[in-house]
Amino acid sequence: MQIALLICLSYLLGSIPFGFLVSKYFKKIDIREFGSGNIGASNIFRVLGFRYALLVMIGDCLKGFLPLYLARIMNIEGIGMYPYLLVGLSAIAGHNWSCFIKFKGGKGIATTFGVILFLYPKIAIISALIWLILVIILKFASVGSIIAVLNMLVLSFVFNTPIEFKYFAIIINIWAIVQHRGNIIRLTQNRENKIIR
Repeated sequence: MQIALLICLSYLLGSIPFGFLVSKYFKKIDIREFGSGNIGASNIFRVLGFRYALLVMIGDCLKGFLPLYLARIMNIEGIGMYPYLLVGLSAIAGHNWSCFIKFKGGKGIATTFGVILFLYPKIAIISALIWLILVIILKFASVGSIIAVLNMLVLSFVFNTPIEFKYFAIIINIWAIVQHRGNIIRLTQNRENKIIR
């Protein structure tokens, strides 16, 4: 019962659409009607600028980090890491398919980073650096995001993480590809928007 409640709470926290709320509160616009139409930090950066993008990125990261922190405080029990991983997946699912905006949402990368930061800080930091380097060099946030999440899977083997975390890493890679399918199509057609021009 305790785990089920945490999973539900994690989904609700993950569903908080920070990009939508920040754009509405500070600029009185619906960010879904501008740029790529996404509520994530990348589109916020293109439309509103760095400060607002940073605010959204922090909020989205916390959506992944805080439910796991709460799970640790509550000392939830289960087989291996599975309870924590289910809580983390629920937060990412909330961001991707938010109940507050008709079950639509963002790409889940920042929230995924928040989850990994709690579980394996080294993997999170290395992946974040790879994302940053790729975005600076290639200027495509989508490419940096997909490769950064793939790197999390690779590092799960490098750091000899438990098998359940490797399964988790496979799931988040599938979700990242699904959420970026439009970006992948635009990349192949040379129509993808650059985050930095």
